[in-house]
Amino acid sequence: MRRFSISSLLTEALNGHQGWERQWRNPAPKAAYDAIIIGGGGHGLGAAYYLAKEHGLTNIAVLEKGWIGGGNAGRNTTIIRSNYLYDESAALFEHAVKLWEGLSQELNYNVMFSQRGVLMLAHNVHDVQSFKRHVYSNRLNGIDNEWMTPEQAKDFCPPLNISPDIRYPVMGAALQRRGGTARHDAVVWGYARGADALGVDIIQNCEVTAINRGPDGAVTGVETSRGSIKTKKIGVSVAGHTSMVMGMAGVRMPLESFPLQALVSEPVKPCFPCVLMSNAVHAYISQSDKGELVIGAGTDQYVSYSQQGGLHITTHTLDAICELFPQFTRMKMLRSWGGIVDVTPDRSPIVGKTPVKGLYVNCGWGTGGFKATPGSAHVFAHTIARDEPHPINAPFTLDRFRTGRLIDEAAAAAVAH
Repeated sequence: MRRFSISSLLTEALNGHQGWERQWRNPAPKAAYDAIIIGGGGHGLGAAYYLAKEHGLTNIAVLEKGWIGGGNAGRNTTIIRSNYLYDESAALFEHAVKLWEGLSQELNYNVMFSQRGVLMLAHNVHDVQSFKRHVYSNRLNGIDNEWMTPEQAKDFCPPLNISPDIRYPVMGAALQRRGGTARHDAVVWGYARGADALGVDIIQNCEVTAINRGPDGAVTGVETSRGSIKTKKIGVSVAGHTSMVMGMAGVRMPLESFPLQALVSEPVKPCFPCVLMSNAVHAYISQSDKGELVIGAGTDQYVSYSQQGGLHITTHTLDAICELFPQFTRMKMLRSWGGIVDVTPDRSPIVGKTPVKGLYVNCGWGTGGFKATPGSAHVFAHTIARDEPHPINAPFTLDRFRTGRLIDEAAAAAVAH
């Protein structure tokens, strides 16, 4: 892999940028691999990258039924933060944030990580009490978070309306300054490029149709739209379609899949300095590098594999945004989309082994999958390579739904799901 540098950029500038090679290969699938990752999003590609880089497994394939980044990786709002309440969640998401902070250098690829700060609004007494509890808990875990008055919140985010006369008046806010955003496409492309350079086969347009198991119950390979492939280790990282893929191996998952909608405005000059979230009104907003206002909502209130969503969710979200930011009422919406999120009963992920030998799963991220990408991928790779969980993902087992050791992070999501 040719590294990006000032020297290579200058050389190609003089050459009309005609000398750049493809970012990753397009190989045909082999008959067998040491490990297979199902799902070509950030979590799957990241796991393959760390398997090759840190655990020496280079005979790996990432199987993607569509194209790289064509699933939830390209259908999110790119928010990154680690201000979760429980120790287990805080450790996992803080691990991710620390990896985010050096990811561009690690991958030699600009993932456009911007630590512009994440501001979470409180609109009632319960919000104030809940967010202050988060602040104290985060500080005990060594994670930055601070409480702000309405006036301080407006100083940090000048477009914010803090009038006491609005439907949901701002009573304060919690700010994580190290939070922010990254470019979702760049993250996927960076991991794909890095994994390919380490020998990983990235196979697109290769849908898994069955998971094969031997007489002892262990996995032996997969059937795909491009033929049979043998392997003794399979990592499943397919977000909203996890239940369907795991069902191929006879494993029933405690998951529900919901549509999650987002939309962007027409591009304007920089006017919004941070990421702002409001749980009570189920809306969050930031501004992209292209100038678009990126707006998200809570999940639709019905299970579905649709990527459409309901119009009433979008209109409810825009009502809230226009009340909090009256100046945005004059802006036009450019486009909207939906992703499919898989949600667990306790709103925390499942990252670990399954009852089937050689089968591992990374799922249940709900609305928080993107922010966890490098941390999730890193601990998932450890779990696959060593057949035991990393200390950080050890609490996030499938078995916790049998033992009752739940990690209830529904409130920390900052949106309804």
